[in-house]
Amino acid sequence: MKQLNIYFTAGFPNLEDTTTIAELIQNSGADMMEIGIPYSDPVADGVVIQKAHEKALENGMTIEKLFEQLLKIKETVTIPKVLMGYINPVLSYGFENFCKKCQEVGISGLILPDLPPYEFEKNYRAILEKYGLHFTFLVTPETEPHRIQYLDQLSSGFLYAVSSSSTTGNETKSVHNEVYLKRLQELNLQNPIFVGFGIKNKRDFDSATQYAQGGIIGSAFVKILLDNEDWKLKAQDFIRSIKN
Repeated sequence: MKQLNIYFTAGFPNLEDTTTIAELIQNSGADMMEIGIPYSDPVADGVVIQKAHEKALENGMTIEKLFEQLLKIKETVTIPKVLMGYINPVLSYGFENFCKKCQEVGISGLILPDLPPYEFEKNYRAILEKYGLHFTFLVTPETEPHRIQYLDQLSSGFLYAVSSSSTTGNETKSVHNEVYLKRLQELNLQNPIFVGFGIKNKRDFDSATQYAQGGIIGSAFVKILLDNEDWKLKAQDFIRSIKN
C-alpha cells in the first residue's frame, strides 16, 4: 500500500484548528502528515499555500503556539508528524531549542527547503540526530544523479521528489513524469521516495506513486480548507477518496 502524506498549514483556517485537522487527517486514513509553519515569505509555495500562511499569521500563529497545540495531540495523533517550514524562523527560535521541543511534542522530522545541504551537514545534522529527528531533502527532475545520491545520504525518513521545478500547487504534467521517477527508482536510494507538488486526486496519486513509495498532497487539501467554511466533511471525504 502506497503511503499518503497530507500537508496543511498550522493555525489555519482558524488559530485553534491545527489539532482538529491533525486528528481528521489521521482518522480519515492518511499515513502521515506535514504541518506547515507559517512564514511571511514562503518562496517554495504557490498561491494557495501562501494564502494559508498569510491567514495563519493574521490569526496570531507562532512557533510557540504550534508547540502548545502539538503537545495536546501527542498521545492521540500517533501517525508520523513532520514539520515543514523555512530556516529563518527556526534559527530565530534557536535551532537546538526547536529540535528539543520537537522531540518533546512528538514530531518525527523536519523539512526546511531553504537549508543548504552543506550548512545542514556542517552545523545541524548532529543536533537533529541528538533529538532523534529525521530530516528530508528535496530533489527535482533537474537534479543530477550524483546530487540525488548525496541528498539521499543526508536525508532520513524519506526523500521528497518534487515533480517539477515550480512552486507548490502549480498545474503540471510532471507528476506523471515516468522517466524522472523511474530514474529515481533505478538509483536504489536508501530512503523511500515520496512524490509531491501537483497531486490533486486519486488518479494523480496512483500515477505518481507507480514508481515511488508515497505521495504528498498539499495545495489540493489546503484549497478545501480555504474554499469551504464547512470544510470538515469535504476534507475527510477527500482523504478517503485517495486512500480507497
